[in-house]
Amino acid sequence: MEQKFNAIIMEIRAGVGGEEAALFANDLFRMYSRYAQDHGFKTQTLDYQQTDIRGLKQVIFEISGENVYEQLKNEAGVHRVQRIPKTEKSGRVHTSTATVAVLPKPDKTQIDIKPQEIKFEVCKASGPGGQYVNKRMTAVRMVHLPTGLVVTSQSERSLQQNKENALAILSARLLEQKQKEVEKELGGARRAQIGTASREEKIRTYNFPQDRVTDHRINKSWHDLESIMNGKIDKILSALAKN
Repeated sequence: MEQKFNAIIMEIRAGVGGEEAALFANDLFRMYSRYAQDHGFKTQTLDYQQTDIRGLKQVIFEISGENVYEQLKNEAGVHRVQRIPKTEKSGRVHTSTATVAVLPKPDKTQIDIKPQEIKFEVCKASGPGGQYVNKRMTAVRMVHLPTGLVVTSQSERSLQQNKENALAILSARLLEQKQKEVEKELGGARRAQIGTASREEKIRTYNFPQDRVTDHRINKSWHDLESIMNGKIDKILSALAKN
């Protein structure tokens, strides 16, 4: 029986498409944040890297609420957008991508990280264009020595809070690694299901000129893209849950 998780770590990264991909990553971040708000879920940004024009190279954030993993696990994969960028003068439609990972956040009994297994590095938090978000040494780079996993956090002005955020990200990635090992032992049976956390699979296309979102796993489309990008994704999540 699949365990229920009431908190997830969601990672969104800009893929192919340069600045347009970073803007799309920011759009997805807003979409999931508004979905969470509509459902009374709590969100907390753990790490982000912003571009000069307010796109996101990556953002890592936590969403907590009853059974949230079950509701959002199928969002993992490659999301593709087709639209005319604001910077495009000739009116050509560009295709860009962003990847989404959905990791269940473990509790302390599931993943035990010992202090001696962690190497901390502290540095100044940096923003777009190389400018400092603040002048103090508050950004954290954390290395998990047994696995070599590296995580960073610079979203908070407090060093202690960034350490806690980095630990949360590391715990989720260690649980993901543990689950993949179990899957491998079981012969990859779960990989055939919708909702495995594959970052390579193209799962959905957001076509702005045609006002249409298509989920390629179930070959189903929806219109009213504006409301979808504002977090109204329940109909998509429900359709995926039925398959």
